[in-house]
Amino acid sequence: MYLNMEILRFTTAGSVDDGKSTLIGRLLFDSKSIFLDQLEAISKISNRKGLNQIDLSLLTDGLKDEREQGITIDVAYRYFATPKRKFIIADTPGHIQYTRNMVTGASTANVALILIDARKGVIEQTFRHSFIASLLQIPHLVVCVNKMDLVNYNENTFNEIVNTYKNFASKLDVKDISFIPISALMGDNVVNRSNNMDWYQGATLMHTLENMHIGSDQNHLDPRFAVQTVIRPHTEQYHDYRAYAGRIDGGVFRKDEEVLVMPSGLKSKIKAIYYGDVEIEVAFPPMSVSITLNDDIDISRGDMIVKPNNQPNSTQDIEVMFCWLNQNQLNMSGKYLLKHTTNQVKAIFKEIIYKIDISTVSRNETDKQIGTNDIFRAKIRTTKPLQFDPYRRNRNTGSLILIDETTNETIAAGMIV
Repeated sequence: MYLNMEILRFTTAGSVDDGKSTLIGRLLFDSKSIFLDQLEAISKISNRKGLNQIDLSLLTDGLKDEREQGITIDVAYRYFATPKRKFIIADTPGHIQYTRNMVTGASTANVALILIDARKGVIEQTFRHSFIASLLQIPHLVVCVNKMDLVNYNENTFNEIVNTYKNFASKLDVKDISFIPISALMGDNVVNRSNNMDWYQGATLMHTLENMHIGSDQNHLDPRFAVQTVIRPHTEQYHDYRAYAGRIDGGVFRKDEEVLVMPSGLKSKIKAIYYGDVEIEVAFPPMSVSITLNDDIDISRGDMIVKPNNQPNSTQDIEVMFCWLNQNQLNMSGKYLLKHTTNQVKAIFKEIIYKIDISTVSRNETDKQIGTNDIFRAKIRTTKPLQFDPYRRNRNTGSLILIDETTNETIAAGMIV
């Protein structure tokens, strides 16, 4: 029943003790997405702690063990499904020093849940997480004003927080923001509608996530197909068969349409499109397909199939907004491997333009020292031209990663400006 359902990816962001773990636990518990053995285990721990009710935050608190042991804290992914949709949750730590983890978890998200403690209101961490969500072009923000039970479910408290956030959000590049008053601990407006907040007429969090329109989150305007591999069976049955496999990163491709191969600039027409072993007439993001062409063109991994009248940028000099993930500082004279779509090239830094002060969300043009978790804008040069779109236009063809040649570690994630 769940096989062909749409997947919604969302990330959670909030300050420490804003109730992220409890909220995710409540979503899983009230949507009946917890296994019985899990429920028994957290019930026993809750009893040992002397609690009157089950501590739902225990469902996601594997990260706390890592924090106490001093291990690098990573993004924890949770999966669950309802009859309407499948969900992937990226549960990321909220501390400043784990900015890179939020960037990792949020990079593929359709929705960011921004948690605000109703008692504290909008704080610096709220600005920081919202800014990162905006920077990563997450299409939808859901601001969850949590712990409403601790402010007696007061409507004025909620409205004040909404107004403060809206004033700040006017400076952000976010298309869709909604606000929900909740109590993750008590279950108000998470999966089930609250009886304590008659003044709130909007949808519950689960209803919002289940019914949010995410079909237009993908770019359906600019046809982009980065070739991942060339399929050559070399069998008697498929003697001259040559297909190009990959993922549709943008736009729509149709059988018999003219296409252009970059960087060669050669043209052909689509002979057939296969989704698995089924031939289809039309392909769109994020489908993984194989395409055959009428002409025998020299195409290899890293080439991009596009439309003649709609071509991406193609240049060696690129401006990128980076998040530095590595513990070692950026070395301006270093050479790095750059992965973009299915392409891998070498790259060097030409210039650091500015660094962003995450605390004040302001630009710093004097400090050019780049270390872990720093977000900065830079000019780079690659050994050969990349075919790309700006990140704000297409998150698939506008994103890249840098890899250390010697250690093979991913050292930076980038968004092409």
